[in-house]
Amino acid sequence: MKITLLHTADVHRERFDRIRDRIAPDMILKHVVRPRWLQRAQDGIDAALEQEIAGVIARAPGPVLCTCTTLGPVAESAGAMRVDWPMMRAAAGAQGPVLMAFCLESTYAPSLALLERALAEQGTPQKVYPLPMPQYWPLFEAGETDAFDAVIAGEVRQAVAAQGDVAAVVLAQASMSGAAARLEDLGVPVLSSPELALRAVLDVAGG
Repeated sequence: MKITLLHTADVHRERFDRIRDRIAPDMILKHVVRPRWLQRAQDGIDAALEQEIAGVIARAPGPVLCTCTTLGPVAESAGAMRVDWPMMRAAAGAQGPVLMAFCLESTYAPSLALLERALAEQGTPQKVYPLPMPQYWPLFEAGETDAFDAVIAGEVRQAVAAQGDVAAVVLAQASMSGAAARLEDLGVPVLSSPELALRAVLDVAGG
């Protein structure tokens, strides 16, 4: 069984391969990496980019998982699964306010819309506290992943303490998932998208 993963950062190859090796070693992952798509999408996704994304998805073998949150709505409309959808559904199941952490402004609107869709689907509207951290994105771009994970975890920890009523934390971008391991003692579920999404797309492929 082959699954195509559509990325905008090369680092996700290793991230998803590690998860695959642990949960479904027989699955074949085909990685398609298009960093310029995210750059082009920062000021809005135009018709030309939509067509490029749709073309890659149409030609891909097997189910397609889009790991870029910014491109998620367009990829979904072209038939791909969004990396953050299983995570948002899990967050909605927490039955309380959600802290949504993100590092790219272009992520905010699609992430919030998807979380609100998940909350509406479960009939559990809740407060969503946004936690923007654009100042840390250059660390990820520079490959400083340990520092990136550390500062995100620190900001999330402070935000949860300040709010006091958070039922779940969403790390809105797949690139932020490394921070979750640093927050295991938080006392609040910290949800990241890669493993939840890969398990979901494997269920689709196997079903």
